[in-house]
Amino acid sequence: MESRRNFLKTGALFGAACLTSPLIASPLVSLDPPQKETEHKNSIENYSAGTLFFLRVFDSTLAQTSYVVGNRQSNEVIVIDPKRDIDTYLKIAEENNLKITRVTETHIHADYLSGAPELAYATGAELVLSGETDPNWKYEIPHKAIKDSDKIIMGSIILQAMHTPGHTPESLTYLLTDLSVSSLPQKAFTGDFIFVGDVGRPDLLEKVAGQTGSQDIGAKQLFASMQRFATLPDDLEIWPGHGAGSFCGKSLSDVPQSTLKHEKSTSKAFQFINDEKGFVKYILDGQPEPPNYFATMKQWNRMPRPLLVEVPKRHKLSAHDFLTAQKNGLAIVDARKLGIVAKGHIPKSLHIEGNKSFSTFMGWLLNYQTQYVLIADESEIEDLTRKLMRIGMDNMYGYVSNPQSLGIALKQTNVLSKSDFKPYFNNKNAQIIDVRSKDEYKSGHIATAENIVLADLENSLNKISKDKEIIVHCKSGVRAAMGYSILKKYGFENVKTYTGDLDGLIEADKK
Repeated sequence: MESRRNFLKTGALFGAACLTSPLIASPLVSLDPPQKETEHKNSIENYSAGTLFFLRVFDSTLAQTSYVVGNRQSNEVIVIDPKRDIDTYLKIAEENNLKITRVTETHIHADYLSGAPELAYATGAELVLSGETDPNWKYEIPHKAIKDSDKIIMGSIILQAMHTPGHTPESLTYLLTDLSVSSLPQKAFTGDFIFVGDVGRPDLLEKVAGQTGSQDIGAKQLFASMQRFATLPDDLEIWPGHGAGSFCGKSLSDVPQSTLKHEKSTSKAFQFINDEKGFVKYILDGQPEPPNYFATMKQWNRMPRPLLVEVPKRHKLSAHDFLTAQKNGLAIVDARKLGIVAKGHIPKSLHIEGNKSFSTFMGWLLNYQTQYVLIADESEIEDLTRKLMRIGMDNMYGYVSNPQSLGIALKQTNVLSKSDFKPYFNNKNAQIIDVRSKDEYKSGHIATAENIVLADLENSLNKISKDKEIIVHCKSGVRAAMGYSILKKYGFENVKTYTGDLDGLIEADKK
């Protein structure tokens, strides 16, 4: 395939990434079905029928969905909202003898770094982006603009753009019509406009991009977009850009697809379809706190930036390399499982377990200027690299798979059992830190626990006493372990963590 032979060069189009790390260029990684599914292996579902080629590609790590849609007779497809590790789509095209002729986005994303520029470059496809832009918020990269009612025609398969502002000013929904089936639209690729069970939040431009006053404007635009969308056929299928676990809404379902009729009757947002004031209040209340990295994604997704069109192969550090990096102040991120880290970890390392939430917490707790070393099993490095590249966190110097080989005295985590934890509830010489979200804390908490959300912990150290025993907890232990590592990094010595559940603890406290 020509795109795989000639176009795959790291740092293309908008300039090469300026990393000093010993990064090694690698060929595309095979996506042949594994014997055991791993998290970076996407859920790829085939809904093709008749003339229509239609695949849904779901990334569980960010609850993000992209779509490959086209004409099976002409073998041309468009990719909607691609993730950044684009070898997924190249493999799909190669295996199905397809040509990716266009790449598009529904809007300027906040929660991940779009792979649209990479995929367009790698394939030579046309990059089609919204032309329905706000003067203060628009794409600054080369593209073909598409506006409301414009059509992308692939034989009998037609995608028509529908401007649906609200979540973002430029938001588009793509209405798909297969003329061999009907002249009416059958599917809607709604991006972050309509989810299953929810609609997109209109407050991100204000909260993460500093557009003061935009959330109220966006909420009213979203209301108008919903009213317009509601006039479409009731049997219209809705294929959203996210599912449960995304921060782009507050009550997303994990069901991949719905219909307009179902959303009208079940989605709480649609219950305000004739009440703008009520809708604005509803949609702005109770939205989750967006991760810190959203602000960077909002900017990078509209501006020229370095392109990474391969999954980079990371360098395994020798003990000498690691010690030099540590001496030079590089961050040490331990991605191993909680129980393993508790038995022995590098002093002052930051523990962020490499689970489905790994990239979210990396973007929340590290800034993009920080170069870091990853501690992880060698078999997990590719998976973690993919998770990180999806949010553009490419500044990895290298990795270590066996900390015991470094010649460093490792530290153990001071972990409390449930029975050991309870006596601290009323201990005046202890400070209990609950690092869950504000909403979780409000729903029920230990009476003597202070709520410092994990993302705020590093900036709230003045609220924590070095003269008391500090106990950090969350709901299951994962965030508590991160909080523990942050406090130890900043010199808090008398720290413990409770990594169990809260069953029986909150109830006992309320009696």
